[in-house]
Amino acid sequence: MPQRPRGPIRSYGRIKSRPIKPRQAGLVDTLLPRLAIPVGPVDPRALKADAEEVWLEIGFGGGEHMAAQAARRPEVLILGAEPFLNGVASALRHLDEGRIDNVRLHTGDARDLLTALPDASLARAFILFPDPWPKARHHKRRLINGDTVAELARVLHPGGRLRFITDWKDYAAWTLERLTGSSAFAWTAERPADWRNPPADHVTTRYESKALGDCAPVFLEFERLGA
Repeated sequence: MPQRPRGPIRSYGRIKSRPIKPRQAGLVDTLLPRLAIPVGPVDPRALKADAEEVWLEIGFGGGEHMAAQAARRPEVLILGAEPFLNGVASALRHLDEGRIDNVRLHTGDARDLLTALPDASLARAFILFPDPWPKARHHKRRLINGDTVAELARVLHPGGRLRFITDWKDYAAWTLERLTGSSAFAWTAERPADWRNPPADHVTTRYESKALGDCAPVFLEFERLGA
């Protein structure tokens, strides 16, 4: 019997935990269809024609950071990808309460959204506290790998920025090795304070405050090289 083709290894764990609260469930039914990114090739400008820039947050968790950034920069279109259904429901609540209309959502694997985006279509990308998969046998599940780095290099325009934050020391070193090993990216840090202190526009979330990792947060910022 022929084997079924396998997709990419999943880089995230569960997709749902506790029951979604009734109000958030209602937003999943009513608001999410209006904010959902269509399946297939994505033209971000078609999602919001007057957007001056397009940003992407991969794994937005409960949506606190994404909603806060969108509220600060209404001229920017922010695309968010998150497979965890409870997180999507939470994000919808933040967007609804803030009356934020410059966010569009992909419920599922961020790599599918990356593949659908045009070349050089993003000005910024955020990857904040992704699943660290700390056990060595699970490292192959980490989001940051050669394929993802190549896709990020493709969709970020020259001069675009990638921000990666983790509170796992090994994952910080892992990511730094792979991004500095790419000719498409340059690490912007000039002194230890640049990776030890949060950037001026950073938004601290409840998840970050729980300090679930094995070190203080490490803030890594990279610039997309090119003319």
